[in-house]
Amino acid sequence: MPMLESSAMSLAVVVLAAGQGKRMHSALPKVLHRLAGRPLLAHVLDAARALKPQQILVVHGHGGAEVRSSFGGEEVEWVEQDRQLGTGHALAQAMPKVARGARVLVLNGDIPLVRAETLQRLVDASRGGLAICTSDLTDATGYGRVVRDARKRVRRIVEHKDATARELRIREWYAGFLAAPAERLGKWLAHVKPANAQKEYYLTDVIALAAKDGVTIAVVEAQDPWEVAGVNSRHELAILERAYQNAQAKKLLEAGVALADLWRVDVRGDLACGRDVQIDVNCVFEGAVRLGDRVRVGPNCVLRNVTVGADTEILAFTQLDEATIGERCRIGPFSRTRPGVTLGDQVHIGNFVEVKASRIGTGSKANHLSYIGDAEVGARVNIGAGTITCNYDGAAKHRTVIEDDSFIGSDATLVAPVTIARGSYIGAGSTISKTTPPGQLTVARAKQVSLPNWKAPKKK
Repeated sequence: MPMLESSAMSLAVVVLAAGQGKRMHSALPKVLHRLAGRPLLAHVLDAARALKPQQILVVHGHGGAEVRSSFGGEEVEWVEQDRQLGTGHALAQAMPKVARGARVLVLNGDIPLVRAETLQRLVDASRGGLAICTSDLTDATGYGRVVRDARKRVRRIVEHKDATARELRIREWYAGFLAAPAERLGKWLAHVKPANAQKEYYLTDVIALAAKDGVTIAVVEAQDPWEVAGVNSRHELAILERAYQNAQAKKLLEAGVALADLWRVDVRGDLACGRDVQIDVNCVFEGAVRLGDRVRVGPNCVLRNVTVGADTEILAFTQLDEATIGERCRIGPFSRTRPGVTLGDQVHIGNFVEVKASRIGTGSKANHLSYIGDAEVGARVNIGAGTITCNYDGAAKHRTVIEDDSFIGSDATLVAPVTIARGSYIGAGSTISKTTPPGQLTVARAKQVSLPNWKAPKKK
């Protein structure tokens, strides 16, 4: 396929994501391993999109079908590398789809913490011809070294396995990103040969070819080594996870959030906090979480896509999922909300209470050992211990309505569909399957019987 024509200089981002990741020892393609709850490739695509490029192309290979299906909604162009013959070969598969007049930014799908600001600097620096991203490490084992001449001009990149003992002492290393005009990059790629220890087509060989052509090679140094650190093993992934989470914790502290321990909090999405929020140890925040002013989150809690109103306290070992929580509520310990829950203000959900697909009105309480599913609970309702809304008949879900000011005695069973009228009082141990009259006591349980001549069975 010939290169596409373009009348104006545009930006095309090519993400190399074809690697198998043998050192991960996993059937999962490397770029689908997760950091902060999201695939590595998702982080790279976020950074790419921040530059507003005209094209984003992703080169996939190992597990390509799985990678593509994991990003089915992404506006990217997929390019297959059917044989993994090196990074230069991978980029060459994508170049026919890039506009001839475009500027190309090459990224790696397993370097998840790269910043858009660094990438923009790299693109800007490439206007002189070619720009590469580097960093400086005391121990650069495994990375390609940047070889300069006596005038400090970049001449080539030597991969670790091909480096001499002298070259291995170089601390400046190539971070895996480069930017160049598409037409020149395509010409250099055509001259790359697999003359190395790996017998692969190295993308880094284009640097030597550019230097030979007299092209200025600009260097953009990443200020933070973590943003250019790649993932090649479970150990490296775990280290990057902690680096990412520690950075999130520092942002929270700088915003005024009180963290019990900055090393024991995981933000796997977008966490926004009001003033004077307190978060205890081992809490996990996934998706979009909003905590209002003075919210307190106890230890070992998991919050996923949750909005919590001001002055609410979430006690230890509570899991909230897809819920909206009002102000001045008290949730937990050991409580769970499943998707579709809305709690009004001053609601109490206590220990070992599960709520699912329900609305609970202002001032209502379910303090212990209850299941509330597919229910509409009014205001100022008291739900006693052991209460169950029987919402599922084996084929369909049915709703329970408990109107304002009702009192549900302990160990009550409410068989949906059913309505507990306003002000009803349900006697403990009752099974209710019909609408109750408002303001009355309803008791539905078997008559108590005692057998005076009964004797307990004895073991033979």
